[in-house]
Amino acid sequence: MKELTIEQKIFLLDSIRDVENFPKPGIIFKDITTLLNNKIAFSLLMNHLEARYKDMELDYIAGIDSRGFIFGAALACKLGIGFVPIRKKGKLPSTTICEKYELEYGFDEVEIHFDAFEEKIGARVLLIDDLIATGGTAKASAKLITDTKAKLVESCFIIHLSFLDGKQKLEKLAPVYSILDI
Repeated sequence: MKELTIEQKIFLLDSIRDVENFPKPGIIFKDITTLLNNKIAFSLLMNHLEARYKDMELDYIAGIDSRGFIFGAALACKLGIGFVPIRKKGKLPSTTICEKYELEYGFDEVEIHFDAFEEKIGARVLLIDDLIATGGTAKASAKLITDTKAKLVESCFIIHLSFLDGKQKLEKLAPVYSILDI
């Protein structure tokens, strides 16, 4: 199941709830909790991701704080490989490297343990998160992976907001795969 049918994509999209005016007025938030608690939808999604990535010889999956942890850890388990969290600044307990990125009004930072990939030069890594919008967090996370001397094989997102340019920005660093383009 390396490719989803249109019907399967519609089913997954229908399992995601829209929440209007969250986190602020005018925003329509894509709530994946309804996909997660739908055992058929979540299983379909994870089986699809397993089929897509099982032959890519990945060493690790890196998930972006926090919803990327859910998909990344589940997929790493299915593939029998390690999972690495990329967290917001100040959340990891050991020595880290960090990357700053621009927000609409200011800056934020993400970080990774400096030895996240066990200092394996060239470790093959998949970056995953639930959604890509403007791409700031994803681009900073991708840079962290390459700063550890690992190879970013691909970035994967469940949802791509195609009216924003995040995917195009990230494609300059590595291939990007999105399941649902909105």
